[in-house]
Amino acid sequence: MLRTKTVLILSVVALLALGFVMLSSASSTQALAAYNDAHYFLKRQAVALIIGIICALIASRINPEVWKRVALVGGVISFILLIAVLTPGVGIAVKGSRRWLHLGIRMQPSEVAKIATVVLGAWWLSRNQRRASEYWPGVGVPLILMGMLIFPIFVEPDFGTTILLGAVAFVMLWANGARFSHWFLTGAASVSGMVVMIMQNPVRMRRIIAFRNPEMYADTEAYQLLNALYAFIAGGWRGVGLGESLQKRYYLPEAHTDFIFAIIGEELGMIGTLSVLTLFGVIFFCGLRIALRAADSFNRLLALGLTCVITLQAAINIAVVTGAVPTKGIALPFISFGGTSMVVTLTMIGLLLAIANQATEPPVQNFRKSGR
Repeated sequence: MLRTKTVLILSVVALLALGFVMLSSASSTQALAAYNDAHYFLKRQAVALIIGIICALIASRINPEVWKRVALVGGVISFILLIAVLTPGVGIAVKGSRRWLHLGIRMQPSEVAKIATVVLGAWWLSRNQRRASEYWPGVGVPLILMGMLIFPIFVEPDFGTTILLGAVAFVMLWANGARFSHWFLTGAASVSGMVVMIMQNPVRMRRIIAFRNPEMYADTEAYQLLNALYAFIAGGWRGVGLGESLQKRYYLPEAHTDFIFAIIGEELGMIGTLSVLTLFGVIFFCGLRIALRAADSFNRLLALGLTCVITLQAAINIAVVTGAVPTKGIALPFISFGGTSMVVTLTMIGLLLAIANQATEPPVQNFRKSGR
């Protein structure tokens, strides 16, 4: 697994390096205007990077069996943090959403819940793998356990992370060998329920309508999307040059967060965007390879879940910025500004390395038959 671990680490380092360069470029205008310091966001991200690297190194040296033992406790702690976010006077409300806590430092519990959800799901599924074809042990109970962490995120509201974790949960159920009829019908019911709840949210519905008719909402809900698309058009194949973006200066608000991929497209062109896609693709295949060679079912499901969280989040962010799906707030891993996201994502990489350290030969040929 040495080669796989090396390629994984190099891919992450490449994304981090690109992320720091692009964050410096994308955030400088806003940081200078708001804080009189062009490197304000870059400095904060550097602190998060250092903490994240420390967490990744620690996680890479912890036997994954430890995570299995504390899965239930970790789930309870994460649930408490998510409930605290929703508590008036405790959670910090920004732009109509309660997603942050201030515990000495400002943190986002939904990011921590990503690891807790995957660990909790892997714990239950690995303990009940022989009963994976039964509805309650194989689908019902694990969805309830993971749903207890996902639902408070939906209430914040954070639809992007809700969709992400819901999709990852169903991937893990499928990989564990859930019966297709149970898996499909429950998935269809979950999606239908979410659609109904989204339809009750006027802000979300306006975004969906604006997504279908962006020109009609160019000055309101579709403002960011259209300016992101203009950035890609301006960038073309080679880009306008590093630091030369017009969108970040005058048109695209908060270009250093969820829409930083558009600035990459404008300044570095298609070469830059394809490089990002390639690096995330490499991370996906490295994670999948680690999962296939994992020592047991818990490690296998944990590696698969963590890999999907990172790469599916990247896919959702890129789909939003390129106009493939309606706008939702979700960061681009390793690149977007966000301290908690950086620390949690690097911790996930550390966990993947720890699982790789326990890997066995030969690799599993079929997730759904492994350990059965």
